[in-house]
Amino acid sequence: MPDNDWSKPAAKAIPKEGYFELERGRYGPVFPRTPACYGFSIIAKVKEGREEAVRAYGKQIEEAIAGSPDVLAPLRLHYLRWVLFDVGSGLHFQYQGIFDTDFDKYTEDAVQLFSQTGITTVFTNLVGFPEDWKENPDAFVKFVRDHQCPSFLEYGEYPYVTADEIKKALRLKSAFSTMLDQMQ
Repeated sequence: MPDNDWSKPAAKAIPKEGYFELERGRYGPVFPRTPACYGFSIIAKVKEGREEAVRAYGKQIEEAIAGSPDVLAPLRLHYLRWVLFDVGSGLHFQYQGIFDTDFDKYTEDAVQLFSQTGITTVFTNLVGFPEDWKENPDAFVKFVRDHQCPSFLEYGEYPYVTADEIKKALRLKSAFSTMLDQMQ
């Protein structure tokens, strides 16, 4: 069976650098696809007094998705998780995303999505985020890469499966259930 057999859970330990061998992408090293697909964990300090703005932005994303469920579809996300935490040096924000495109494409697509929808980014509340990010996508990507904390282990219960493949399988399951219900 191929290494990316979805039917068998898989784990991959990743070197400290975040990649196995250096391959240059458009903005820096290409991070590998793992059993969890692609992803990143961005950690940055929150600007003083901006905690409520960050939390309000979470609600704004919730409402945007309720109004248009496919609004984030261009990002090809599996999961998105945001965490605020303080370890004694001020409030920090963690943006953890798992997605089906590579790191550079995800960040480029994010800038384009924000520009097209008028939705801004939660990153505007973070220390060091470039004010000119809409006109200067390279600065956006640099910020993301500078604050990326590579994982050293990634696990997938159903490894290497894309979000589209998962949705397709669930649609098929639903169709079979409906068909079987009709036969009774």
